[in-house]
Amino acid sequence: MDNMINLWPLLGIAAIIVGFLLRFNPVLVVIVAGFVTGFAAFMPLGDILEKLGAGFLNTRNLPLILLLPLAVIGLLERHGLKERAQAWIAQIKTATAGRLLIVYLFVREITAALGLTSLGGHPQMVRPLLAPMAEGATENRYGDVSPEVRHRLRAMSAATDNVGLFFGEDIFVAFGAIIFMHNFMLESANIHTEPLHIAVWGIPTAIAAFLIHSVRLVRLDRRLARELHALNGAALKAKGGR
Repeated sequence: MDNMINLWPLLGIAAIIVGFLLRFNPVLVVIVAGFVTGFAAFMPLGDILEKLGAGFLNTRNLPLILLLPLAVIGLLERHGLKERAQAWIAQIKTATAGRLLIVYLFVREITAALGLTSLGGHPQMVRPLLAPMAEGATENRYGDVSPEVRHRLRAMSAATDNVGLFFGEDIFVAFGAIIFMHNFMLESANIHTEPLHIAVWGIPTAIAAFLIHSVRLVRLDRRLARELHALNGAALKAKGGR
């Protein structure tokens, strides 16, 4: 009984989930979760305040780190980054949205497996480059597309980046989740594992994720071809009727 693990500090995770579901202020949710975790772990009030203060000081430059890339991306977009990406992909006659995203998925998984997780991302890659290129490849084949198709392509571009990053970084031996799993199994269950072994066993999962999502992207191409060919045919018939 003396070796039982105190699970009450996990209430902090529940507090975060409830707070985000209820759309409370994120900073307030994190602070309340910190107090909940600290009190559940029987920490003195002074220690809780010290930990919260130390965390705030360690991340005081976070807004600058987040806002500076956004400013650079915004400046590039103002000077025609999206249009240039669409014009470049239009020069590749065989390009489709699905094929483009499959290539990006492969590159994203490989780079994430090498620890280069910052090479992609929604603000710096998906929004200014990947999604416009997918739209440009579709327009190059089928002409103008509807807002619904554009939103579908943007959503699939974001999903492709998520899949590549999530399953690719699990192969990187120095990834925080792998170290966490190693320490958790060692301390809680006395299971001795090597981080390298955990990373290696992430390879089959990454391959399966690549294959499954690639099938989804191929189906996206077929669905777009079917829908847009039908729309273009209907438009031509309407013009002929006039």
